[in-house]
Amino acid sequence: MGGLLPRLLLRLLSEGKQDSGASEPQASVLGPACRMPGRPPPGSLSDLLQSSVAGQDTGAEAAAARRRRPGATSVLLFPGQGSQRVGMGRGLLRSLSARGLFARAREVLGYDLLSLCLQGPQTELDRTVHCQPAVFVSSLAAVEKLSHQWPDVIENCVAAAGFSVGEFAALVFAGALDFEEALYAVKVRAEAMQQASEAVPSGMLSIIGQPKSDFKVACIEAREHCRSLGVEDPVCEVANYLFPDSRVIAGHLQALKFLEENSRKYYFARTKMLPVSGAFHTRLMESAIEPLAKVLKSVEIRKPLINVYSNVDGKKYIHSKCIKHLLVKQLVSPVKWEQTMHEIYERTKRTEFPFTYEVGPGKQLGTMLRNCNLKAWRAYKHIEVSEDEEVEEA
Repeated sequence: MGGLLPRLLLRLLSEGKQDSGASEPQASVLGPACRMPGRPPPGSLSDLLQSSVAGQDTGAEAAAARRRRPGATSVLLFPGQGSQRVGMGRGLLRSLSARGLFARAREVLGYDLLSLCLQGPQTELDRTVHCQPAVFVSSLAAVEKLSHQWPDVIENCVAAAGFSVGEFAALVFAGALDFEEALYAVKVRAEAMQQASEAVPSGMLSIIGQPKSDFKVACIEAREHCRSLGVEDPVCEVANYLFPDSRVIAGHLQALKFLEENSRKYYFARTKMLPVSGAFHTRLMESAIEPLAKVLKSVEIRKPLINVYSNVDGKKYIHSKCIKHLLVKQLVSPVKWEQTMHEIYERTKRTEFPFTYEVGPGKQLGTMLRNCNLKAWRAYKHIEVSEDEEVEEA
């Protein structure tokens, strides 16, 4: 990425110049795929960008990027399934462009996602087929809200990462995927994962451990317990690396129950079943691979315009061709979030940290960041999606 603005925003500036007479009360930062039919390209954002890059050429932008202080940059984090709650979206209704995303989502999904987010019921919102699209759209709508509150955060964004389904949102924000195509892929992904979950009674157990916790041995013994109960080819393995000594283990429900009942033996400080319907990011999701791979074949994927990090290995994407492969592999691979946080925030001594914004429901990623890197967390802020800050302050 070069210049004081991500190339994503420079592309939007170019689009705005193509229709300089158009105006829009609130411009979308997510590009033309997210605009409502019949609406002109954004004007106000173009004006902002025009003033920001006036007089710069490619060489000047590169030089400015080298001079920019890390403390003047930003990172966006997108949450995943499990962060959903009834009422999310209420804090986004003031943004016309955010409401526009929900309108487009209704066309792609065939049902009123905003109504489900606002009114529930929670049991329906918690279903995989609903909560993944809900978290995806709410998170990108939060980006729209952020862009109107603090446009400089978007202009100076250098990296993005998303947890599980949040990775799709991060890739949309970074210009690698179009909103509607990504949402359709998320829809297919959620339906396939829901079907896989219903095939085997399974779930996910969040564990806060201690330095002496042995997750590997715990999983081995939980699988042995399942075999003693007659479960064939049991699954019990780490599905998420959250932060030091904290993991999510997924697999057959009998295995997870065994771990809860024997938590003291393995030096687990706390265990909690997650509100998800299956053992995501394990081989129990293998049946979801083909449907997702098939839909991604028809999706155009571009190289991200800012750094986006893969859940599979915690590294930033280098080539667009890797994105399809790793998004599919992510279904049956553990989410290496702890490793991703280290990759994003590792820096030499006395180097400033970027501002970090969690965009979407919940503050779980902020909690994980605090436990991974306290100094980075001190520059963290959550963009509320459930309540309007102006109403709260009143």
